[in-house]
Amino acid sequence: MMSVAATGFFDGVHLGHQKVVRAVCSKAEELGAESQIVTFWPHPRSVLQQQAYDLRLLTSLQEKQKLFTDLGIDKVTVLDFTKEFSRLSTEQFVKRYLIERCGVTHLVVGYDHKIGHDTSETQQQMIQTCKDCGLEVFRVEEFILADQVISSTKIRRMLESGNVEGAAGFLGRRYGLRGVVIVGNHLGRTIGFPTANLGLYDPLKLIPGNGVYAVKVALGRQTYKGICNIGVRPTVNSGSNISIETHILDFDEDIYGLDLELEFVGRIRSEQKFSGLDTLKLQLEKDKVDSLRFFS
Repeated sequence: MMSVAATGFFDGVHLGHQKVVRAVCSKAEELGAESQIVTFWPHPRSVLQQQAYDLRLLTSLQEKQKLFTDLGIDKVTVLDFTKEFSRLSTEQFVKRYLIERCGVTHLVVGYDHKIGHDTSETQQQMIQTCKDCGLEVFRVEEFILADQVISSTKIRRMLESGNVEGAAGFLGRRYGLRGVVIVGNHLGRTIGFPTANLGLYDPLKLIPGNGVYAVKVALGRQTYKGICNIGVRPTVNSGSNISIETHILDFDEDIYGLDLELEFVGRIRSEQKFSGLDTLKLQLEKDKVDSLRFFS
């Protein structure tokens, strides 16, 4: 059976990636072929130790796989990224992995995508190598939004600065975090704002910049509105550890140990230090009102 594929890390599966994925699905439907994404894990920087200490990802492997499936991809193949794998030439990768292992017959490539260790090759030379190996190759032009080419790097910078709405525009969906509700210090409950502390399932997921956000909260099959504080809690804490605390509006149940998912709707304000708990409570009351405009 013929298989139309695209290959890459696809962190974020943003609108630029989605253009490539939809081209794969469209070509597969046209040919009566299987649609396939060939990706790899872990991230190359974590294997090659290139600034791995500051590596943060927009999507976990599980999130990526679900996004590909939701876009209509029939099969997602995940290859182990190792140092040996990183040294493969274009020809070796195409023959050994795409053709022999994954059964790829047609390849879709993005506007700047390269395959293999041959970094000195132009993309046109790489495409010719793929054709020489027997693949039909189709190139997709860049996706431009508001005169900008979308990239995972730009989205990371937006999130780090707290611009979750801009990031959502590039991703084609709201950015999210998923984890388990862990025990905190119960301080929020004493001022009428109990919070759910989130322990991330994937420690490499990028956390948006410190601040207070309006969020949608998914808990089981229910969704709620909430206010999320990301930061060091300077009013009540002298440490530097980052916490992710969410006050779920109109909700008061014991949810320790349960799965919780956040979608970042908009940024309300920066994190700041207050003179005491009374002042903090007044600000949280204002945050609650301000958050509602993001849901209207």
